[in-house]
Amino acid sequence: MTVKIRPFHLAIPVTNLHTAHDWYTNILECTLGRKSEEWIDFNFFGHQLVAHLVSIKEDGESTNPVDGEQVPSRHFGIIMQIEDWEALVQHLKEKEIQFLIQPQIRFKGKDGEQSTFFILDPFGNALEFKAFQDDSQIFKRTNI
Repeated sequence: MTVKIRPFHLAIPVTNLHTAHDWYTNILECTLGRKSEEWIDFNFFGHQLVAHLVSIKEDGESTNPVDGEQVPSRHFGIIMQIEDWEALVQHLKEKEIQFLIQPQIRFKGKDGEQSTFFILDPFGNALEFKAFQDDSQIFKRTNI
């Protein structure tokens, strides 16, 4: 599948949001996007970096609640054009790929509204594919 080059999306687990905020904004001079009590979006040199507040579970896995879903705190992905995102959803359904988180609209009607879904690769790595109707929403600064 050929898609236009877009910003990448990377989510990382952190154990202290204040420290993450301080380091990424003061040391790397990243600007802020959306944030909540559990995560912060940073504009990481034109790419979307999300720091998810976690406590590591006994099994080593960690998730974070985002708009009603338990999102794997360690994941990466791509921000696609909406047409490419829709085509990929259809392609994966035809290939009978199981979705970790079903295709959906997150933050519907709010700042940062986005189409998103998660799948796992054969090694258990969580991959997120997302698209925005309006790219100005990628780094929209707001508290959720």
